[in-house]
Amino acid sequence: MPARVRFLGSVARNRALRRMALAYLAFTMAEYAQWIAILVFAYARGGPRAMATISIVQLVPAAVVAPIAAYAGDRFRRDRVLSLQYIVQAVTLGLTGVALLGDAPLAVIYLAAAASAASLTFTRPTHSALLPGVTDRPQDLTAANVATGLAEGLGIMLGPAAAGVLLGVGGSGVVFVTFAGTSVIAAILVSRLPVDADRVTPRAATAGSTVWRQAIAGFSALRGEGDVRTIIALLGSAILVGGALDVLFVAAAIDLLHLGESGAGFLSAAFGAGAVVGAGITVALVGRRRLTPPLAGGAGVFGLPVAILAAIPTAVAAPVLFALGGAGRRVADVAGRTLLQRVAPDHTLTRVFGVLEGIGMLALAIGSVAASGLVEAFGIRATLVATGAFVPLVVLLLARRLLAIDRDAAAPDPVALDLIRGLDLFAPLPPEAIERVLRSLERIDVASGTTVIREGDVGDRFYVIADGDADVTIGGRSVASLGRGEAFGEIALLRDVPRVASVTASTSMSLLALDREPFLAAVTGHPQSLRAADALAAHRLSGRTTTTDGAS
Repeated sequence: MPARVRFLGSVARNRALRRMALAYLAFTMAEYAQWIAILVFAYARGGPRAMATISIVQLVPAAVVAPIAAYAGDRFRRDRVLSLQYIVQAVTLGLTGVALLGDAPLAVIYLAAAASAASLTFTRPTHSALLPGVTDRPQDLTAANVATGLAEGLGIMLGPAAAGVLLGVGGSGVVFVTFAGTSVIAAILVSRLPVDADRVTPRAATAGSTVWRQAIAGFSALRGEGDVRTIIALLGSAILVGGALDVLFVAAAIDLLHLGESGAGFLSAAFGAGAVVGAGITVALVGRRRLTPPLAGGAGVFGLPVAILAAIPTAVAAPVLFALGGAGRRVADVAGRTLLQRVAPDHTLTRVFGVLEGIGMLALAIGSVAASGLVEAFGIRATLVATGAFVPLVVLLLARRLLAIDRDAAAPDPVALDLIRGLDLFAPLPPEAIERVLRSLERIDVASGTTVIREGDVGDRFYVIADGDADVTIGGRSVASLGRGEAFGEIALLRDVPRVASVTASTSMSLLALDREPFLAAVTGHPQSLRAADALAAHRLSGRTTTTDGAS
């Protein structure tokens, strides 16, 4: 049975995870549906210029609010924070819907839309940080991350598709009101989750100033990192085009293809479906020595179908071409992010990706505004050509630099790759996450008789046996034997408890060791949970030191 199927079965049997996954699906659908709906409204009221205005009104406040909203999950009980966040989303989406249906003044509608967009930045950090608190085994946590990824992929397709249907039925206001209702359902789903309060309550709050300090530090980390800046420029250009496409889905559907307002949702859904297919293709990129060919190829497939639509603007060709573009976008994005992970210094990697996320929000706004201006000045067809050519042109301009980066970047050890991909714990991770794990591994050789981990000790590493055998004992009693391809040490890291068993080399062994931070970042899927785990570990280590000092 494929690993993903097993993992999804695990989620279906866990009531808390099942409810969280369904709520997250509702959230993702709302996120993409409301964006299409407000762009359609703006286009109908004021054309491309109005779309540019609403893009700025929604995206800029959302970018400012995002780091502040993430702080709540590190300060208060996470299940309650998540439920409250869904309620806030329901209220803001509902108010926007009422304003639209009631033909309120434009300023009121835009203010409500900005509030709804900002409220949608709350969910991802808290959802991801809550997952470790509602799972008991490593497999369950992995299953939860698989379900979250699947819910997001489905939401990207189903949200715009639902918006397309609802726009045809009653307009943008109906879209907002409908997804306000789904947000209420999401809040109900995650209310009163069967969780242990102690496990979902942060032990140490992250200071608000730390969020800003880390964000600023991310930009300073890029000094002297020319290769990193080159790759971020390429990835940023792809995000910028994504913002432009959101505008073009609306303009092309209404004025070029004559599909009506609902067509915008269907075109966006087609692009999302292509991205899901592209995600499957990216599995082949894991461990690949050279990444420039799939990067350039993905960029071409991303852009050229969009440009071709200008030549054959038909209702039959458009969904197919946008789907191809979505697949190419996903392949190029994964190849670029993987290459970034290979060249960015370990000590700045998290901050580098933080910078990329911040730049991404700004790029979306620039892309939306630029496309709106181009449509107004030169028309839809010219804008399609310019948008489709942009990323391939950037790749062409940076080709020599990218080839040099790719040639010098260190590819993962194929033996380590096979061992990591053979573990259920990591099997469902996307290629970027697998590459990050491989980058963080350290090979350790130990002699026969060496105790690798000792029962009762604080856990600091996860281990995979590359060669050799080991005995597992609890209370001095042998309970299991481990061999090549098997792993140990995950329980203490995931549950933040002392080592539950001792593992001793019965032969000379070669081990792949993964420190706490990259292990948790990979498995839990979000840095919020990583910071919480680190804070708790530091708290308990402090308690142990105090006890020892007092006893001595």
